[in-house]
Amino acid sequence: MSDFPFLDSAASTEEEELPTFKMYDYDFEKNDFVRDGNGQMILLEGNDALKIWLIKMLKTSRFTWLAYSDRYGCEVYDWIGKVTKKPVAESELRRLLTESIMVNPFVKSIDEMNFNHERRGNELTIDITLTTVYGKLEV
Repeated sequence: MSDFPFLDSAASTEEEELPTFKMYDYDFEKNDFVRDGNGQMILLEGNDALKIWLIKMLKTSRFTWLAYSDRYGCEVYDWIGKVTKKPVAESELRRLLTESIMVNPFVKSIDEMNFNHERRGNELTIDITLTTVYGKLEV
């Protein structure tokens, strides 16, 4: 069994040997799959699919769901409501996000991670720029 979803343990992490990354398109506001005019789910590939994976992974609490490997998900939910100084919180969030993202063998590097400290309601937004096997990806 692989630590990364949908890759068997025999699969190498060399980019030339990785299969094409695919995921179904998802509308996170409606909390449902995006469908075409015939009601079929839309399959995305490459960076479009990786963007869906990244958002889904960040919304999934790590070590909570038996359906996922212990390496899938993010531990940021443990920090919600804790009072810490901004530099400490940002550093710890950066570490947790990096750990969560870099388990994906299609991600080569995290190039930027910018925290938007202007809160919208209860949200903190983070702009992330990645280099993947398919090129640059901004989320």
